[in-house]
Amino acid sequence: MSQEELIQQSNAPQTRSSLANDFRKLGLYEGMTVIVHSSMRSLGWVCGGPVAIIHALQDVITSKGTIIMPAHSGDISDPREWSNPAIPEEWIPEVMKELPPFDPDVTPTFGMGTIPEAFRTYPNVRRSYHPALSFSVWGKNRDEIASNHSLDNGLGDKSPLAYIYRNKGYVLMLGTDYGTNTSMHYGEHKAAGIKEVHKMSPILENGQRVWKEYKELDYDEEKFPAIGEKFEKEFAIWEGYVGEARSKLIYQPDLVDFTGKNIK
Repeated sequence: MSQEELIQQSNAPQTRSSLANDFRKLGLYEGMTVIVHSSMRSLGWVCGGPVAIIHALQDVITSKGTIIMPAHSGDISDPREWSNPAIPEEWIPEVMKELPPFDPDVTPTFGMGTIPEAFRTYPNVRRSYHPALSFSVWGKNRDEIASNHSLDNGLGDKSPLAYIYRNKGYVLMLGTDYGTNTSMHYGEHKAAGIKEVHKMSPILENGQRVWKEYKELDYDEEKFPAIGEKFEKEFAIWEGYVGEARSKLIYQPDLVDFTGKNIK
């Protein structure tokens, strides 16, 4: 959607001040721990774009709390598994030889949207070290969260998602749905019988680029929308508008536990 189309479809400009006010009305408050999933387009025309949105979040949460966003880079992975799109088979040896290794300071997010990508490079934001499943963190507990992220099971018990769970944090969905709700993957780790798979990514190890193998679950986010719909029938959530985006604030431990009990 072009900027002109976005302006035409917006009822009013969204600003740092108006967004902060909307965040407070939704239920965000100073000192909370929150992971943010976002759709920039759904918010309407924002004066200042992603920068204004990030500032508004920081204004409300303050440095007494913690803001987390997914900074995943699924393209830093085995090209033999790429499917959307796949590359020609004859390209694979050269791509495996030349694909740059993950660098938390340089590697861009992939498929996360403009807000997480802007947040990744923001002052005082630290990115956790995982080649495919990293998170960007700002605020009080930044270093503790970002420095404790295991390579194996990167959405499991030694991940930023687990920190949010242990510390009674929240999920903020800005115009997004449960299909992109990463915390539900942690719920998969609490379920029994989900197959474990092996992945590979290029990383720097002792200054050398190497392809490193690690373990993950065979995640299945296609089931999340149905689980989310069922969750909302049994648990209270906070709903409202941030800008023009229908948004939800969810207590993350409830969602994680519910997912673990209902995913099959």
